[in-house]
Amino acid sequence: MHARSVIAAALDTHTGELVQRRLTPDFTDITTFITHQPQPAAVVYEAGPAGFGLVRHLTDAGIRCVVAALSKLQRPAGDRVKTDKNEALHLAKLLRLDEVTPVDVPSLVQESARDLVRTREDACGDLMSARHRLSKLLLRHGIVYYGGSAWTGKHDQWLHTDALPRLPDTATRLGFDAAYDAVLTVTARRDRLDAEIEKIARDSEFTAVVDRLGCLRGIGTLTGFGLAVEIGDWTRFTGRTIGSYVGLAPTEYSSGSSRSQGGVMKTGNGHVRRLLIEVAWHHRRQYRKSKALQARFDRAPAAARARGDEGNRRLHNHEPFSN
Repeated sequence: MHARSVIAAALDTHTGELVQRRLTPDFTDITTFITHQPQPAAVVYEAGPAGFGLVRHLTDAGIRCVVAALSKLQRPAGDRVKTDKNEALHLAKLLRLDEVTPVDVPSLVQESARDLVRTREDACGDLMSARHRLSKLLLRHGIVYYGGSAWTGKHDQWLHTDALPRLPDTATRLGFDAAYDAVLTVTARRDRLDAEIEKIARDSEFTAVVDRLGCLRGIGTLTGFGLAVEIGDWTRFTGRTIGSYVGLAPTEYSSGSSRSQGGVMKTGNGHVRRLLIEVAWHHRRQYRKSKALQARFDRAPAAARARGDEGNRRLHNHEPFSN
């Protein structure tokens, strides 16, 4: 599937007849092509930027549809010719052999919440870029802040009372005003998204998961909600398999009696991986229940509180994880 075209390959499992067509991305056009094939028909397409609209449309039409995990597709080592027609035929053959590993299709509510969380993540990236542009403009003129942490109220006051008057001319000050305005604009956008996420997290189908996750240090409402909507059904994983899903399992090249492990895979869901790495930094400090953590404990059930307390101690002490 591409943004402006779809290459379809229909393989008759009884006669072996192959039909290939170039279709438009319109769901009606795709459904018409499928219904004109021998029935019952099953469909597969690769997970990608096209999203999950087609699988929902076909499922509602009573057609079995699978979204294939691209990284799990089997391919002969000698197959070096990659074209859209070959890829479509390859997918059809794998589906006939039932050798397709499907991805989990999120619900519309989960996907909408995911979009909101990722929009907030983009806003944080934009804010970091805007702050960098402003600070580097000052650095080019030898103006550096030494009064503690940047981007606090004290730092904001310093920008206007100390940094701005030291700029050499009007043109540079206009550049400063534009960069500072960008910081304020993106900060306001991020804060609006934060408030909306906090509101949804307090009363949604993800609230129970967010409350339980909050028993771990470093997982506030925003992080917990992000993990909840990105992972979705947590029962799909065990303590061992979730590491592979988020790309935090080590690479390994072992044969015979030799075993060699490398860095983490860095595959899978990068949004979850980033959140978990940020959370891990919170466990470097000695474990003590802060007021914020105690408030999150009070919202969780007793079993989650006990599990969270055990996990916080284990993570700080770098003890092995259990399943």
